[in-house]
Parts: sequence; structure tokens; C-alpha cells
Amino acid sequence: MVELEKEVLPLPPRYRFRDLLLGDWQADERVQVEFYVNENTFKERLKLFFIKNQRSSLRVRLFNFSLKLLSCLLYIIRVLLDDPQEGRGGCWGCPRQNHSAHHLNKFDWTPIIWVNRPLPLWGLQVLVALISFLETMLLVYLGYKGNLWEQVLRVPFMLEMMNTAPFLITVFWPPLRNLFIPVFLNCWLAKHALENMIQNDLHRAIQRTHSAMFNQVLILVCTLVCLMFTCICGIQHLERAGNNLTLFDSLYFCIVTFSTVGFGDVTPKIWPSQLLVVIMICVALIVLPIQFEQLVFLWMERQKSGGNYSRYRAQTEKHVVLCVSSLKIDLLMDFLNEFYAHPRLQDYYVVILCPTEMDVAVRRVLQIPLWSQRVIFLQGSALKDQDLMRAKMDDAEACFILSNRFEGDRIAADHQTILRAWAVKDFAPNCPLYVQILKPENKFHIKFADHVVCEEEFKYAMLALNCVCPATSTLITLLIHTSRGQTAPMEPFKPRPSAWQPLSRDGPASPEQWQRMYSRCSANEVYHVRLEDSKFLGQYQGKSFTYASFHAHKRYGVCLIGVCREDKNNILLNPGPCHILASSDTCFYINISKEENSAFIFRQQEHLHQSRRAPPAYHGLTRLPVHSIIASMGTVAMDLPDSGSSPDSADGTTLGLPADPMGTEKRHSIAPVLEVVDAIPSPTFDLLSDQSEDEATHSDDDAAASSTWVKGYPANSPYIGSSPTLCHLVQEKIPFCCLRLDKSCHHYPYEDARAYHFQNKLIIVSAERAANGLYNFIVPLRAYYRPRKELNPIVLLLENTPETHFLEAICWFPLVYYMVGSIDNLDDLLRCGVTFAANMVVVDKESSMIADEDYMADAKTIVNVQTLFRLFPGLNIITELTHPANMRFMQFKAKDRYALALSKLEKKERENGSNLVFMFRLPFAAGKVFSVSMLDTLLYQSFVKDYMISITRLLLGLDSMPGSGFLCALKVTEDDLWIRSYGRLYQKLCSSTGDIPIGIYRTESHLFSAAEPQVSVSVEDYEDTREPRDALICRLGPRDSTGSDQAEQPLLRRKSMQWARRLSRKGGRHPSKTAAERISEQRLTLYRRSERQELSALVKTRMKHLGLSAAGYMDMMDHGNTLSYILLNPSPDTRLEINDVVYLIRPDPLTLVSASSPSRKASVSRSEDLKDSTHL
Repeated sequence: MVELEKEVLPLPPRYRFRDLLLGDWQADERVQVEFYVNENTFKERLKLFFIKNQRSSLRVRLFNFSLKLLSCLLYIIRVLLDDPQEGRGGCWGCPRQNHSAHHLNKFDWTPIIWVNRPLPLWGLQVLVALISFLETMLLVYLGYKGNLWEQVLRVPFMLEMMNTAPFLITVFWPPLRNLFIPVFLNCWLAKHALENMIQNDLHRAIQRTHSAMFNQVLILVCTLVCLMFTCICGIQHLERAGNNLTLFDSLYFCIVTFSTVGFGDVTPKIWPSQLLVVIMICVALIVLPIQFEQLVFLWMERQKSGGNYSRYRAQTEKHVVLCVSSLKIDLLMDFLNEFYAHPRLQDYYVVILCPTEMDVAVRRVLQIPLWSQRVIFLQGSALKDQDLMRAKMDDAEACFILSNRFEGDRIAADHQTILRAWAVKDFAPNCPLYVQILKPENKFHIKFADHVVCEEEFKYAMLALNCVCPATSTLITLLIHTSRGQTAPMEPFKPRPSAWQPLSRDGPASPEQWQRMYSRCSANEVYHVRLEDSKFLGQYQGKSFTYASFHAHKRYGVCLIGVCREDKNNILLNPGPCHILASSDTCFYINISKEENSAFIFRQQEHLHQSRRAPPAYHGLTRLPVHSIIASMGTVAMDLPDSGSSPDSADGTTLGLPADPMGTEKRHSIAPVLEVVDAIPSPTFDLLSDQSEDEATHSDDDAAASSTWVKGYPANSPYIGSSPTLCHLVQEKIPFCCLRLDKSCHHYPYEDARAYHFQNKLIIVSAERAANGLYNFIVPLRAYYRPRKELNPIVLLLENTPETHFLEAICWFPLVYYMVGSIDNLDDLLRCGVTFAANMVVVDKESSMIADEDYMADAKTIVNVQTLFRLFPGLNIITELTHPANMRFMQFKAKDRYALALSKLEKKERENGSNLVFMFRLPFAAGKVFSVSMLDTLLYQSFVKDYMISITRLLLGLDSMPGSGFLCALKVTEDDLWIRSYGRLYQKLCSSTGDIPIGIYRTESHLFSAAEPQVSVSVEDYEDTREPRDALICRLGPRDSTGSDQAEQPLLRRKSMQWARRLSRKGGRHPSKTAAERISEQRLTLYRRSERQELSALVKTRMKHLGLSAAGYMDMMDHGNTLSYILLNPSPDTRLEINDVVYLIRPDPLTLVSASSPSRKASVSRSEDLKDSTHL
């Protein structure tokens, strides 16, 4: 212990106990180090104040600028006080001399060297010169870096010495106080100080960035002012020895001289002034062109990069920002036409932020006054805060970020889009983001965006639904495009064949009946309204959803499709008859115009019907007859369904039943739509059952295979962010070897599609590679609500072998196969089963989207599809194109006069400013072609209708919201024709299954021009392809005005061909035709027949070479004499035709099963009244 105590060092006396606790008792070894000692010197402190510090240096330069201006002002005062008519003096204190009588031819230097300077003015000039001199010497001292001559020989320093040193000399030598000193040259020093202040100090001090254009204009103006001021002062002073010009006379002379007018009334008289004019003109000719050249160059650069969107405009006006990596004319026009189609967006401005320069086409469009006053182009990057500040992103109403789908690497394009979205969100967190992404696997990076449209997700889901619900792509395209239809108003109360006013979407009425109906119905869009604020739907509060939907369509032509509860953000499509509408519900409906733009016009109608009949029996919410309720859009009035020709419907409370021409058909009964349902409408909703009846007709192998199917959620998804969907799955994962269709394995020894003996026809998808978006093609076709017996096998025809993660995702789905091949190869098509395929989906290749000429990106796809069409005329081909303008080449026929007529109609629609110039093209109307650029409109629409993306995803099956319905189709057969009209079908579906119809896909025969025959086979070959007798009888049934005349002519044509065939067999000859005409016709027939037979022989030869049976290959007819189109939300009295496909929104079966408990019942009296008013 003693030794330990001796080793402990004693504490220093100046340390306290606190220092011992803190461990600071060894601090005596520390050394204080002082940094940046060089900045503590006197020179560095001065440099910090005069040069380095932003605000102080700005004040110094501003003071210097003011000092130079003051010196110029004092010079002008001196000139004004020095009267040229007085005697000119010499040195200070010398006697005043009068030189007025001096001979003009004798030059006197005295008036030029000496001036009259009052003593107070001299004192002020000396003070200003002293301050300027001291400041200049201080700046030279601070800027000295070892080379003194570099500082001394600078032009500003030499001018400063010339204007300040003589004044300082006059202080010590008084006789020189009247010496002339060119103080007016300080204007150049003021110009120099102003340039430095604007370009450097002002930006550093207040963070104010002026454009290069502003700086160059400022420099040019200052140069002109300094030249004029120097010339004015120089001429005035030199002419003291000549004409004694005043400052105003000198100003007049300089203006006249520099403007090249040259009146000659004022001219310099002595040679020094004349020499000065020559020097100034030479300087102007050298300096000014350089300044103008720089100004023009900056102007051209500004035209390329755009200007700035001022803060004042951003705060007083509304604008949106469009961020793109490459601006194409089609993309720009699609955005502008769709964005400005909404009336409330007319006052908005569009600021385009693009890193590349504008091409010639875009520049030409933006010079049009319609767009030049609304669109502002800025060249810049969204990753730079300076460019985002130029676009005033923080004040923008929205920011649209679009990906470049023409990029070679689409993943890289998505990465650029993601970075732009992150940069905008970082710079302006409160700005709503509308982002377009290409690949679904990149979608989760931008989940923070307000609205996201994934191109591949929507594209493949739309193409998949095209296979089960024909023309789904056209249906969605028509729904998401803004209607701009304007027609002349007709007399709304005048009886006419059609109950509703024909209303075109994009222009005047079309010449043909199908075009008028198609154009009128295409004007329908999706709108929303709060139930308690609705004059259409407000009366259905407390009623079931199906009841409200049917009666709203019956009375007002409004198709109610969805609802959203106030306490929930989820939109439910057709929640079913169990859903009771509340006053706070937001209803979504399809109509020609939104309810706010609709009005009830009834005074004229009441006046017309006052003397004809008694008041109607219906007394609803408006107490008006149904056919007198008119919905108007702008200046166009739209009639609601008229009463028809039935006398029983004269009161307007029921839909008119079309008269039976034979009078023998039995009138079927349709149950009324109940206000509040008592139970589940139909037990067929329970789709979770095993559906053993579906498999009863299948073979034993299929029954055994389908018995292993279950309903569940897919175990693997190829990307993050896919919505979970209940699907048909297999219990055990299918081995990867069994997914390969054309390769046999030890499980299945099959090498072609026919060997599998599929019960249903195939769906073939031709794609370049197995993108993750293909997963969204399979899911809608394997959804749980599709019956097992209707599941079509899916064959993926891929040019590249799919990756393992994709096979891992699809191996749980039944009847899904892939095959490596291409549609360019006929053998690959035959092996994958194209001869018995129901649909062939051709996806545009990503590698072909990059072409030297933009519109040539679809060239390979179009030619391949045309080859498929020629080889397999009966195959339903659904094609994706990059450019919508290339739709006219689908199934192209060079001499088709009808196609040429449609081309003229398309040109007229384009001249009228239509949003859908291609809507009358037969491939688009029939849903045979789809362009991914149509999806851009969905993103633009969401700015005004933020619910459109959610509704579209629900319709396509991308989202499966509990309680929300799904899109399906119902084909009208001969047994369904007793329903007769679309309104009765609406009631039948609402009262039985709870389905909500939203449109009709109609296919009808069309008689083309006789100058272009459409049949490409001989008369003898026609016998094998004629329709059965029953189908012909069905075509003799009653038809409305849309196709009655067109249906009879093909029948007469068939009979005439059969008659001609029988004559040819009997050897009869037509008496009116000569032998030459008959030989010519036979030669033409043989030519066509040989072409058709040559194609058939080619296919059969290849099938035989591959070992495939050619028995299934039928030489089918070309379907060119039929056309298909969509009637979106047609009128209730639209007559149904055989083979019509009705689009339905079917309620969620899971919700109906869970709601099978008894609901509250309506009173007996209400049920009786309801039956009287809804029974048809």
C-alpha cells in the first residue's frame, strides 16, 4: 500500500476535483492550434470584404457604379454651365479672352484644351475622382498576384487613371483647374461595373439567375448607350472650336448619323471632330456586329432550349408540367388534344420539360397560335433543380412523367422515369405525380406517385380479354377518350325512327347507318356524381344497386356501373343487388355527358302534348313523362327512350315492345327488378362449387386432369406489386418439361398441339420474349369465375426461351404451354396448333419499335399478320401496333373501295380535330387491332377523372377488389331473341342474375361495292362454306334499321350463286352473255381459285411434311363481307340480333355467397306497384 501511494503523482495545484472527475488533469500536454492564420492578415480581411463576401462585394460594386454615373452627371452639368457664346478662357486665373472674331479657317486649340469649370463643381469632381482613385488602387493591391503590368495595362485601369489623376494634379497645381478632362469616358467604367454586378455579385448575393439572353441584351444596350454618349460628348467638345454645338445639337447629329439618314443640316466643321466621327463609326461597325451576332446566337439557343416560366405567372396562372425524354409529334398532339378537351382545363398552361431539342415537326406545331399561347417548351432535365425551378414545378398543378417506349432498352427507359419521379418528388413533394411506366417489375419503385399506368400490365390484360370478350380494347379506348361530338340540334319532340338523337363523338353524322349508331354510342364516357346531389339517381336512395341501374337506364339512358362508399376509398363495380344505395355514395355511370351539363327540357313538350292526350300516369321525382325528359350536352339535346309504336306504352312508363310482324310469337314474361332483394337472385352465382356438370361432358383424361384443379391464389408472381387474383390452379406444380409444347418428355410424349386433343380451341400468343407482363395475359383467362369447361388452352409462341422465374410463375396454371418459334415460320405456326386456334394474338416486338422512320416500326408485324390472314382467312387475329396510324394496313386490300371511303372519312375526322381519327377503321371497330399509345389517354384522363385508372383496372381484371364485379360477355342466341330489345335484356339480367349490361358487340353482313368482289373462290367451292339452313332462317327474322336491308342481300347473293352452280352443272348458258364474256369470267375465276388453292396446297404440304393430319385444315371463306362494331350504352329500344355479344359487369360471386343471409323485405303494396311499373 505504501509503494502504491508513492507511485501516485500529486495533482497540479491549479486543478480542482471537478477536473479530476472529468479526466482533464492531463490537459497540460494539449496545444491549441489555430487554423486559417493567413486569413487574419490585413490584406486578407480587406479581400474578404471587397471581393470574397457576396453581399459586401455587391455593395462595393454598386457604389462604384453609382460613382461613375455621378461623374458623368457632373460632366453634363459642367457642359451646360459652360456657355459656348461666352469668351473662352485659358488656365485658372488667366484673363478671359474673347475668340468670337477669330477667323474660322484658322484652327484654335485653346477652346478644346481649356474649359470654364466653376470652383464648387471642381471641388465635387475632385472629391469623386479621389474616391475613385483610392478604390482603384485598393482593388489593384488586393488583386495583385505577382505581375504588376497585368494590373496596370488593363483598359479599365487606364481609363480610371485618365479620369482621376488629372483632377488630383489640379489640387497641387491650381492653373490646371480649367484643363479639359474626358470625364464622359467614365460611362464605359460604369458599363463594366454593371456587367460584373449582374453576372457575378447579384447572382451570388440574392441567388438570382439571369438568363444568358438577358445578360447579352443588357450588354448590347449598354454598349449602344456608351457609344452614343461618347460620340455626343466628344463632338460637342471638339466643336467648341467650330460650330459651338450644344449637347442637344450633338445628340441630334449622332442620331441622324448612326441611323444612316444624314440630313446634312448639322455637320462637324473642324478636322478633329470629323476624325472622331470616323473613329466612332469604325468602332460601331466592329463592336455592334459582334454584339448582334452573340445576341442572335443566344436567341437561337433560347429557341431550342426554351425560356423560363416566370414566378408571377406560376402564382397567378395554372399550369402542368410534362416531363419526357424525347418529344414526338404524335405524343404531343395526343396529350394536347386530350388535355384541352375538358372545358375546365382551357385556362391551363402546359410546360414541357425535355432534355433534347425540338424537332422540326414539333416546332412547327408549337408555332400555331392555338398552341403557342398555351404550351411552353423548356429544354432541360428533371434531375436538375435549376430546370425544375425554371418550370416552377413547386407551383404546378400536376406533373406528367412519360417513358420513352421507343427506347432500345425499355428497362433503361423505366430507370430514367424512376429517377425523374424521385427528383420531382424531392423538389416538389406536394405536386401530384402522374407516371407512365413500361415494365411491371419497376412499378413498385414509384408507388408514391398519385397515379401510375404500367403499359405492359394494361396491354396484356386488354389483349387477353379480347379473346373472351371481343373488342375489349376498343371498348376501353372509347370509354377513356374524351368526347368532342357536336352536331346540329334536331327537333327533340319530333317523332323519328330512332329514339335518341344521333350524336357523333368527333364530327358530323356518318353516311351509313352502322357508322351513325357506332359514332353516337362512342360519345359515352364514365362520370361520377354524389347520390344525394344527383337529379338522375337521387330518387333511388335506399334502393338496391340493380334496381337503380335498370331504372336509371330506362328513364334517362344512364348506365350505373359502380359505387364508392364515403367511408371507403375502394370503387366497386356492380356490387350486386344486395348493395343498398346511401345518400353519401359516389355513383359512377356511363352517359353521353355528365349530369352537370344535362338539363330537363319540358315546356315545349308539354305544349305539344297538351291538346293530344291526357296527362301521363307516371308521377316520379320530376313529374314529367319519360319521353319529355331531355338530357342536353352543350347545344345538343338528347331524347330519352320514346314510347315506341305500342299503344300500351303511351304513358311513357314502360319500354315499348317491338311489334311482332307475324303476330304468332308468344310473349315471354320478365320478372320485375326488386327495390330490395329478399335473397340471392340465382344459385348460379356460387362459382366456388366443383361444377361437376361442366366436366361431365369431357373425356376421362380431361376429367382426371380437371379433378386436380383447385381455386386459389398463385404461389409465385414474376414481379412485385401484382394484385392477388383468385384463379384456377393445379394442386401440384407442373414440371418445366411439360410446359414445352413441341418437345416430348417422359410425362407427355407429345410434340404438337393436336396430339393433346384439347376440347376447346387454342389461344396463341406470339411475342418476342417472355416478358413479365405476359403474366397479366394468363391471369384474366384463368380467373376463378370462368367455368372450367370454357377455359381455352394458352400457347405462348416465343422467339426466345423464357427464363426460369417466368416458368416458375406460370407452372401453377392449367393448360398453359410455351413453344420457341416465330410467326415468320409456317412450321412453327402449324406445330403450335394455328389450324384449330380460336384467337391469334400478335404482340408487337420491342426490337422493331426502333426504326429509322418512326412509322416503319410496325412494318414487320403488319406483313406477318397479312401473311397469316392470307394463309388462314378464318383465324381471328388480334394485333398490337406501335402507331395507330398504321391500322389502315391491317388486312389490306388495294382495290377495296369501301376501305378507300373509310380512309376519306378518316381524313375528314382529322380535319375536324378528332381525338379518334381511326375509330371508323374496320379493324379498330371490330377490336382486331390495338395500339399501346391508346393507353396514354388513360393517364391524361386521370387528371380530371382520378377514378378512371381504378375503374379500368377493375374492368380488365388487374385488380380484384372484394365485392367488385368483373367484365364478361354474353352471346345472344336464337333462343334469346324473344327478349327482343336491349332494355328488356337489361331488365332480364338485373332481375335474374344481377348483371349490368354496358354495351353490344354487333357483327353484321355488309354488301360491298360490286366493282370489288369479295369472294375469292369459285362457284363450285362455295358449296362447302355456305351457312346451314337454320342460320339462314335466323337471318330472315325481324331486324331493325341497322341491318335489315344488309342481311337480305347476302342471302339473295347465296341463292343466286347456288342457282348459277346448278346451271353450270347442267351446262346451261345465259342467253345474254357472249362466249368471250364467259371465257373471261372463267379465266378470272380460275385465277382466283388457283391463288386460293395454291395457298391451301402450301399449308397442307407443310402439315404433311411435319406429320400432321391435314383433315382439320378447312379452306375457310374470307370474312371481308362482315363488319363488327361496338354500341356503347345503346338506347333501351335497340333491337337485339342473333350473334350479338353483350358486355356485362357481373357481380362478385364471393360477395353474393357471403350475403346469402336473408335481407330485409319490401312491403306487399310496394311490390305490387313495382310489378305494375317494371313488368314488360
